[in-house]
Amino acid sequence: MNKERTLTSLTGIIICALFSVVCTAQSQLVVYPFPGPEAGNKAHNGDFTVKVRTPGGKWQDMYEYNVKVDEVRGIDHHVENASMAAFDFSGEVEVSVTSNTQQVREAAIRPLSYGIAYTMSNNTVYFRLQQPKNISVEINGDKFHNLHLFANPVQTDIPDVKDKNVIYYGPGFHEIKGGVLQVTSGKSVYLAGGAVIMGRIEVDSARDVQITGRGIIVSPQQEGVKISYTKNVLVEGICLTQCPVGSSDSVTVRNVKSISSHKWGDGMNVFASNNVLYDRVFCRNSDDCSTVYATRKGYTGGCRNIVMQHSTLWADVAHPVHIGLHGNTPAPDTIEGIHYRDIDILEHQEKQVDYQGCMAINAGDNNLVKDVTFEDIRIESIRCGQIVHLQIPFNKKYCTAPGRGIENVLFKNVTYNGSNPELSIITGYSKDRRISNVVFENLRVNGVLISDDMKGKPGWYKTADMARMFVGEFVDGLVFKKTTRN
Repeated sequence: MNKERTLTSLTGIIICALFSVVCTAQSQLVVYPFPGPEAGNKAHNGDFTVKVRTPGGKWQDMYEYNVKVDEVRGIDHHVENASMAAFDFSGEVEVSVTSNTQQVREAAIRPLSYGIAYTMSNNTVYFRLQQPKNISVEINGDKFHNLHLFANPVQTDIPDVKDKNVIYYGPGFHEIKGGVLQVTSGKSVYLAGGAVIMGRIEVDSARDVQITGRGIIVSPQQEGVKISYTKNVLVEGICLTQCPVGSSDSVTVRNVKSISSHKWGDGMNVFASNNVLYDRVFCRNSDDCSTVYATRKGYTGGCRNIVMQHSTLWADVAHPVHIGLHGNTPAPDTIEGIHYRDIDILEHQEKQVDYQGCMAINAGDNNLVKDVTFEDIRIESIRCGQIVHLQIPFNKKYCTAPGRGIENVLFKNVTYNGSNPELSIITGYSKDRRISNVVFENLRVNGVLISDDMKGKPGWYKTADMARMFVGEFVDGLVFKKTTRN
């Protein structure tokens, strides 16, 4: 296997020449090199044959990687082998996906909100893309042996391999010496398409760092990229398992794909950090997809200005979004200014009632959680779980006290279309540990717009019944309203 190294200028030129680039007047297509014989059979999954082309052009074959996902049957976890492929484009492309394991009767291309139409011929599904998208192609309803297809924008900011501050991994397998690459201030790490990195990348006590590209990090240590005590970091375009951020400021995670199958396989954790942006990420995880916690794992303090936007969340286990559970009971923390907008939630599956909720705020450890917005959230499927869970619990398994409160939460333009979820929960803890000012604006459940002025249903308590929500004690200022027409 190739060891960690900074490639020379000549090597970089040779590697760039390996990429298949097709250009027309309207479109550009970049297909990555295969990772090479070092990958063996472990990296490849033969369930699908995936090809792409500019409209009417020559089909380009893609490498179908094997990725592991977690299927829960009853109370047992089963690690299943799914597929993944990726490419870059601008303009328009045509994609063909051939199933090599089963006769195609029907297909689904998700998120459904993208409205991607397809045709079928023999055992192949054909469709077009006009914009970069991260999607799931599912044959005959099979979500655990599906194809994750990541159609990226064409890269325009590839770093100069001659720069001494650039660590460059070209196509092929690379094993990081000692298992961990420590990235210091001012450095850039670039993972080219077709690069598979064995190990973990850490940014600790540094600033002004970039980790970009189209490569894949395979980490036995679970955390593909770990960001700690750091300022001004960009992670963009790569695939990995987990990407936690702790005690850091000004971090951007853009177009990163997180797929995990192991226990505690959270995707994008935030601990005691400020000004963190997740943009166009795709998370399919075996635990919470996105979390915002205060003091935890040695990181101390609250969180402020955490944003996730234009993203897709798929929780095979636990929550798509979980906020507020962990903090510092002796020196209470505040979590504030949290925004989720334009999010597709593809799945939610959790058997334990206390840990349910596509959008969950559980304030523990004397935390105060306030000023939280969920806007333009589309929920496709709840296998087992709730739409919303707002609670101030005394969770003795993880906390030493209940939270101080939950304040000012807006759910705007939230839609769910699916079978009946579990009963959502909104409940405080005591008269001085309350939930206050929660607004549902344009909540739609299976096409029904739910508001306090529904005909014959005056009062929020009856509206909550229509939304299948249990509202407990110590809840103030709960409102269901509409600002759009039926």
